[in-house]
Amino acid sequence: MSVIAEMVISSNLATEWKRIEILCLCLLESRADREPSDKLIKQLQDAQHQVEFLRKELSGWHKLSIEGLPDLALDMLACVYAPAINPNVALMLQDLQQTSNIYPTLAFIHRLLALNDEEYLSAQQLTGRLGLLVSRGLLLVEGDGPLLQLKPHPAVLALISGLPAQPLSIPGAVHITIDAGWDDLIIPPSQRRMLTEYLHWIHYADKVVNEWGGRAAGGPIALFSGPSGTGKTFAASVIANKLGWSLYRVDLGTLISKYIGETEKNLNALFDAVQGQKILLQFDEVDALMGKRGEIKDARDRYANMEVSHLLSRIELHQGPCILTTNLRKQIDQAFQRRFHFVLTFPRPESRERLALWQKLLPPLAPLSENLDLPLVAEAVALSGGEIRNAANHAAILAAAESVPINLEHITVGVWRVLQKSDGQTRTNQLRHLANYLPKEIISAEDI
Repeated sequence: MSVIAEMVISSNLATEWKRIEILCLCLLESRADREPSDKLIKQLQDAQHQVEFLRKELSGWHKLSIEGLPDLALDMLACVYAPAINPNVALMLQDLQQTSNIYPTLAFIHRLLALNDEEYLSAQQLTGRLGLLVSRGLLLVEGDGPLLQLKPHPAVLALISGLPAQPLSIPGAVHITIDAGWDDLIIPPSQRRMLTEYLHWIHYADKVVNEWGGRAAGGPIALFSGPSGTGKTFAASVIANKLGWSLYRVDLGTLISKYIGETEKNLNALFDAVQGQKILLQFDEVDALMGKRGEIKDARDRYANMEVSHLLSRIELHQGPCILTTNLRKQIDQAFQRRFHFVLTFPRPESRERLALWQKLLPPLAPLSENLDLPLVAEAVALSGGEIRNAANHAAILAAAESVPINLEHITVGVWRVLQKSDGQTRTNQLRHLANYLPKEIISAEDI
């Protein structure tokens, strides 16, 4: 888009913010039991006419997904985004709502825009969990009922204001960034094929449902199982990068509460925040919540089952991809596993895959010794991908400290340190062919 067009759009939206500012001034006058002055009424009428005209022309809203939205939806967007851009509106909203929050509630918008009963019902529908303003990611909502809080979405705010985009704050989740591509994923061909099919579900579900008349299935939902360090999170990152989406890892421990009703409330806040966004959700260690169900002995057992059912229900209804990970697949109830679209097992890598991992994970610009026999290293010890990464980093640090190329002794020490962390009964025979390269001074009596 040209600079001139951007300036026109910015000017158009400035008129929207000005109209909200004038509406706030009128409401302040009303709160003080005063009639708005003729001058203020004239300013409001002029602003209203300008907004109506500009919305038919090149409007800033047209940069967003507003197809089919009524004028009421655009009025509501103006109420939500105006305080983020116009400081006068922000201060007046704090005063009018008697709160420190600068963003409006649904009840306040009802008052500010003087909505009738029919219009207020439409406003409720637009901001519901499946409402157009939420499902299209045009704004965020918190709470429910008349005091439902409406907030700007960071990506939309950046788009219409030119300000840098701020990370999306999602309850119970953290943003993960791993610079990895499809070629960096070293897994068996069968698992790679399943990940490709998972991507197909995301790319082509809309075609199957809207063009071919298929039934909407939500998700897709995948369960990634396997020992720690076998690449579950790495694979999730690769998928997110392939999509060009953000990956958020959800810590269920922060969402589960001992207080009845709080867990469901926390889960609802999580899914409401990501509704309509290009976000891949990863739920870690779900076996802790989805373990095999035993006999219900008390109210807490019954409530725990309700929590799991609510989580699965929200995941299934969520129109976006979710990945659940576990190190203990056998602990997950079979009834839960049947609800996943994909179940992928990430095995510990075989010798050929370990060789590829060593070649990938050693620093690409690091000097390598002529005696560095990576096939020997890959064959000697069956490490996971995460363990190979740690061992490779350790070896590189040792070589850098000595200002020499990475050699078999550095690699062996790195492998030894990894084994020491994972096994309290480490023995040199676990190194097999590498044992001859382990410096004797680092071996303790109990390691022999």
